[in-house]
Amino acid sequence: MKHNILIPTDFSKNSLKALSYARELYKNDTCDFYILNVFSATSNILDSLLNLEPGSKLYEQAKYNSEEGLARVYDMITFSNDENPKHHFEVISRFNNVIDAIKQTVEQKDIEMIVMGTKGQTHSKATAFGSTAIYVMEKVRNCPVIVVPENSKIELPKEIVFPTSFKTHYKRRELNYLTSIAKKSDATIAILHVKEDDALNQTQIDNKQLLEDILEGTNYKFHNVSHHSVMVAVNLFVESRSSDMVAFINKKHAFFGSVLTNALVKNISFHLNVPILTMHDLRN
Repeated sequence: MKHNILIPTDFSKNSLKALSYARELYKNDTCDFYILNVFSATSNILDSLLNLEPGSKLYEQAKYNSEEGLARVYDMITFSNDENPKHHFEVISRFNNVIDAIKQTVEQKDIEMIVMGTKGQTHSKATAFGSTAIYVMEKVRNCPVIVVPENSKIELPKEIVFPTSFKTHYKRRELNYLTSIAKKSDATIAILHVKEDDALNQTQIDNKQLLEDILEGTNYKFHNVSHHSVMVAVNLFVESRSSDMVAFINKKHAFFGSVLTNALVKNISFHLNVPILTMHDLRN
């Protein structure tokens, strides 16, 4: 089976690290990697899209910079000593805003996974995940995303943390990417329940059993912690165990809308060290 993987790049060090991580994660698989650079002719993307035409000086210069950058990335891959015969690479330059360009590429190339860095050229510490990564995780809902922090290790995960309240039931296809990565990496899935009550109610018990059924065939273990904040609990758990990845189901207007953009995110650090797999609630 061949995998189609999208790597958005702004040619920053972090976006190149995401490419290296994707190559390692899929090192034993036949893959087409699509390396996408999205360009605009000015810093005001809306102004660029509305007012600049192909052939104008600013547009052509931005297009040239994009294509030259992609050529350098392609050459770096081609002439590297670790070239993998199972991997094929194609570069794509698009004039658009990032979200629309990624959505378009996901549809046209039948992309099954996006792998990207968490910070771009500004290396801003003010935004925990980097604004582009947040937008992609939130808005590109037809494809899972792995964000690769600047301090993460380029190696297969040994433990993947999956936080859950057991309050909602999951569908098997929602978790296909989690189970696939766990199996290919021989990783343990640490199911982390951040407790609000001492005992599970019947709905939670049923949902826990369903999760066990879905994860059959993988290595998984249940863990319980008590904390008023899910994000802080995950952070402490990951740091204490040196876990290698965190996986979430993005429930629209719930997790990302209320947590990732909250100031609390600035005070936690797990996202600076381990990749995050964001899957999507297919009922939205």
